[in-house]
Amino acid sequence: MEEQTKSILLAEDDEDFGNLLKQYLEISGFQVTWTKDGKEALNCFQKQAFNICVLDVMMPEIDGFTLAEKLIELNPELPFVFLTARKLKEDKIRGLKLGADDYIIKPFEADELVLRLNNILKRTASFLNKNQNDNYLQIGQYTFNQKRLSLKHPNYEKQLTEKEAALILFLFEHKNQLLKRDEILNAVWKQDDFFSGRSMDVFISRIRKYFKEDPGIIIQSVRGIGLEFRVS
Repeated sequence: MEEQTKSILLAEDDEDFGNLLKQYLEISGFQVTWTKDGKEALNCFQKQAFNICVLDVMMPEIDGFTLAEKLIELNPELPFVFLTARKLKEDKIRGLKLGADDYIIKPFEADELVLRLNNILKRTASFLNKNQNDNYLQIGQYTFNQKRLSLKHPNYEKQLTEKEAALILFLFEHKNQLLKRDEILNAVWKQDDFFSGRSMDVFISRIRKYFKEDPGIIIQSVRGIGLEFRVS
């Protein structure tokens, strides 16, 4: 795992423990920003990006649970771990309900923490990469980004409307098949009346123009039936 993917926000008010933990994490390849109370941690989080947060539960200004709630509002996808000397079952349940990736009770072995953090980061990276890859579809010479609603060709990039993107996605998912008009209308327009049909014809004309740079992509109309989205 590369260095830049291991940036940690450490929120720990115990001076001696925090200093030792920071040093150990840095020796283990992490970039550590150490804050000594919840308020300072929140300020740091708002100013820079982190890959994971390690939060002590009992801290001045803002406690770890409250801090986690605020961090989740700012970045719901960011993994975080609680550290605590408290062994109360209620605390652990509360932490896990907040979505904590782990809940570690002091004292603990530092190398165990490092192992857990690395495992969490690996899972997170795998999840993000999968989601990122799922956002992209290669359609001939074009790259279709479902999240950004864009269609990119080596020569240009076209910003799409939601309806255009939905139509392209449906056609691609049923490529090289003869599709009936009412199938397309019901899937994309959610109805197959006259006005929706006219609207579809307009959108099909637009999409033909979008794909005109690739001769291997053809939208072939079949009179009285529907059309076929051919990709060779």
